[in-house]
Amino acid sequence: MRYGYTEEQEQFRDIVRRFLREHSPSTAVRRQMASAHGYDPLVWQRLCNELGLSGVHVPEAFGGQGFGFVELGITLEEMGRALLCAPFFASSVLATLALMHGATPAEQHALLPSMVSGETLATLAFTEPDGRWDFAAYALAATPAGDGFLLSGTKKFVLDGVLAQQILVVGREPTGTLALFLVAGDASGLKRRALTSLDPTRRLAELVFTEVSARRLGAAGDCAAALQKTIDLATVALACEMVGGARTLLEMAVDYAKLRMQFGRPIGSFQAIKHKCAEMLLEVELAAAAARYAAAAAAEDDPALSALASHAKAMASDAYTNAAVECLQIHGGIGFTWDHDLHLWFKRARSSQVFLGDADYHRERYLALTEDRA
Repeated sequence: MRYGYTEEQEQFRDIVRRFLREHSPSTAVRRQMASAHGYDPLVWQRLCNELGLSGVHVPEAFGGQGFGFVELGITLEEMGRALLCAPFFASSVLATLALMHGATPAEQHALLPSMVSGETLATLAFTEPDGRWDFAAYALAATPAGDGFLLSGTKKFVLDGVLAQQILVVGREPTGTLALFLVAGDASGLKRRALTSLDPTRRLAELVFTEVSARRLGAAGDCAAALQKTIDLATVALACEMVGGARTLLEMAVDYAKLRMQFGRPIGSFQAIKHKCAEMLLEVELAAAAARYAAAAAAEDDPALSALASHAKAMASDAYTNAAVECLQIHGGIGFTWDHDLHLWFKRARSSQVFLGDADYHRERYLALTEDRA
């Protein structure tokens, strides 16, 4: 297993960073998060078709670039650094990974190419109103009806759930087994409602299903293993994104500490500020190492992936939120204002902290998994 990036991967990072620096400055982030769609469709199409980022981890047979999970992690780290507003995590991470691990090859051939091209937006609906992330909480009922199923229940905190044209839904069959279902975004009986959340750069929705027609994906049997693989990979992807955001906050703090003068000297020359910046650097680098290791493990299909995913998410959650708090402290009063960009990353840090499980949840899960392996 590699512990660093190759020269080609660093070149790939530079390409992604240049694209995002041009298309996702803070002025664009503010404009997009206030728009009806929450993203710029033209930037999304360029991202998908010119750079091929939406399919960087998808096999070439399905229209993707055929790279691995490490490259996906690099992509998400740079997106987190730039705070890109786009349906990437919903469609290119959650939904795409669910199809890659839970659908048949024929279903993948039918669905993945249009998602990779950006023509179709998709998402994965799995959490329910209680907000729990473990599978025991998933109770949406899937009742057989003819050649398909009828879904009844509620899914909540669905990323980009209002915009998605295709929705992959985790439901429970009468036998109690979990299954993955495909539902059209405009299906009869489906009500979609946007949720008001702290982070305006990440759109969440509530989906209410009332006997909604659905098609089951994948082979017959419990899809719990495929779903767990999907969630583990998405957790690693989110950790990578959080590391990118934490790096931006660290850079903000250091730059401001060099610029802000107090008592005739930069505040960065004071020992208290030096300590804050040093601690932020240490936490961010440790989180980056954990996320990078988990991404490499995902690329090699390491059997310890679940534990490594939880470890990376816990580390990234702490590093990102602590960096947001310390960066705010270093900026002082100006950091509390709407005009300063700091609050954008602060809110993303808070929303990412709880999405897919907070640090406490993942620490407990990590301990349980490592005890089981021991």
